[in-house]
Amino acid sequence: MLDHVSGGGFRISNELKNKKRLWMRCYSKDDVLGPNIIPIGQHYENLFDINFWHTTRFMCTLRQGPNYRHYQNFTAFKLFAMADQGGLWDWRARENGIYLKKEAGEYVYNAVWMHKEYDWIY
Repeated sequence: MLDHVSGGGFRISNELKNKKRLWMRCYSKDDVLGPNIIPIGQHYENLFDINFWHTTRFMCTLRQGPNYRHYQNFTAFKLFAMADQGGLWDWRARENGIYLKKEAGEYVYNAVWMHKEYDWIY
């Protein structure tokens, strides 16, 4: 009962153009998600409980189709303090980069609107 006290999650959406698919693989200390292919206009969502010590973290790699040469590795979810309740980290893969909007959670800071967080690595 004490090992999970609150929830969090992340969503990864494919907003690429020209029918490009999005390759995704994410992992935490305990879980590996994917690899998955996300078709254009669709998303992948992972909701989970945050551990008691608030050390829950997910890392992800995204790759743009069709040849999957453009990629980015990033932290898709992490907590900033014991008081942080997580929330949903909403990621959007677009042609010019990867965008983020954090929904809810205690420590949202300036990320309450969609903003570009990462460029693609070529």
